[in-house]
Amino acid sequence: MGDQVRQRTYTHADLRSYRSKLRRCLSTLGLMLDSGRFDDGELLTGVELEINLVDDAGRASLKNAEVLAYLAESDAYSEVAVQPELGQFNLELNLDPRSIAGNGFSAYEQDLRFMLHEVDERARKTGSTLVLVGTLPTLRHADATEDSLSTNLRYRMLNDSIIAARGDDIELDIQGVERLRVYTDSIAPEAANTSVQFHIQTPPSQFAAYYNASQALAGAQLVVGANAPYLFDTRLWAETRIALFEQATDTRSRELKAQGVRPRVWFGERWAHSVLDLFEENLRYFPPLLPESHAEDPFDVWRAGGVPKLTELRLHNGTVYRWNRPVYDVGANGLPHLRVENRVLPAGPTVIDVLANMAFYMGAVRVLAESDHPVWTRMPFGVAEQNLQAAARDGIAARQWWPGLGEVDGVRLVDEVLLPLAHDGLDRFGVDPAERDRLLGVIEARCRTRVNGAAWQVATVRHLEEKRSHNRTEALRGMLKQYVRNAATQAPVHQWDAAA
Repeated sequence: MGDQVRQRTYTHADLRSYRSKLRRCLSTLGLMLDSGRFDDGELLTGVELEINLVDDAGRASLKNAEVLAYLAESDAYSEVAVQPELGQFNLELNLDPRSIAGNGFSAYEQDLRFMLHEVDERARKTGSTLVLVGTLPTLRHADATEDSLSTNLRYRMLNDSIIAARGDDIELDIQGVERLRVYTDSIAPEAANTSVQFHIQTPPSQFAAYYNASQALAGAQLVVGANAPYLFDTRLWAETRIALFEQATDTRSRELKAQGVRPRVWFGERWAHSVLDLFEENLRYFPPLLPESHAEDPFDVWRAGGVPKLTELRLHNGTVYRWNRPVYDVGANGLPHLRVENRVLPAGPTVIDVLANMAFYMGAVRVLAESDHPVWTRMPFGVAEQNLQAAARDGIAARQWWPGLGEVDGVRLVDEVLLPLAHDGLDRFGVDPAERDRLLGVIEARCRTRVNGAAWQVATVRHLEEKRSHNRTEALRGMLKQYVRNAATQAPVHQWDAAA
């Protein structure tokens, strides 16, 4: 979700002050990295999961404030654990960071199931149900307006800043199996997206390796994890989230696009050498959207032996939407640390699918990052981005390029090359072998059946349209109802029947 803001308007003086603080934060971070006083203990992990609220008809339910009010009455949740997301039909769950050694994944599973149950209990009081899906397939263009944005001030100010920067309405033009072309005067369509973010904490010396490995792995993640084939009654990409996010939060006018100005939703343009590279790019390429300064002088805090929060740097970083994002934070132990935030994957379809995706990422990324012959030294950076785009378009049918193999079937790459790496990587983490096999077995089964969330959605909608003579709107609602019923069984998506 990102850090909160307090101001409703920003002046030129605010912008000058903020830019000055950003440069001071960056300089201080450089000194901190040179000092070596970062948390370099075990590789802790974290999970953030976004969810949708729908009503009995499968339509977006704008009730997140009411759900949060019910949750506030419970002792089970703090404000940090469950938060609003961009749309009033979105919420975000934040799980406590932990090690995945031993039965760490089972602990995640237990906590996630408990949290979802508690949120769902409160949601049902508002006439809503939870859905874990990449893009809400029943969302209509008329539902995605400024009025549907959460009341959270951060989102309102982001919306105003992005629209002001563009100086024009936002055009969504996505060419997939079908074509969608609509205009919007707000960033609200982006709320159709819900994702899962995996965090891995790394020592500064290893950050670039984990970051680059995550970039190289992004396409393969979507081959087996895509779950967003529909938007506004239109079948687009297997993971339409990618194109929608890129376009719905684009601050560039047509003229700036023509000049080659970089978009804020960004894969990047080169392999990283250090975390400082990425934060420097943020300052160099992207104007501030939320120029809100705080009283802390980061250099003075560091010189006095303290740990600065680098609030301005973190706030700005939260408005540059990399698919793998660098994160600076201060842990509960009071030590600063660095994380890679992996933002590639959609939410859902089930808890077990989410954790299988996590196990695949964590295991494979560790081996790739620790390799004596790093994949990023043998793969052109542009190819990694092409892999991501190909997987977003074609999902389980996508082709991928990999060193030593060339262009191959993405499922073959996952099954024959990356799954064995993930197996080895989870062993290095000390994951219990039964947990390792259970979770990676889900990915293996998706490869064998060639079914992920997107493939199941498409097959079910086709069945309803061809066998039941439903129109697209009816088919999408029918599919979503079956999706919710299937998800409630906790069976992973490759085991779902597409017939309705």
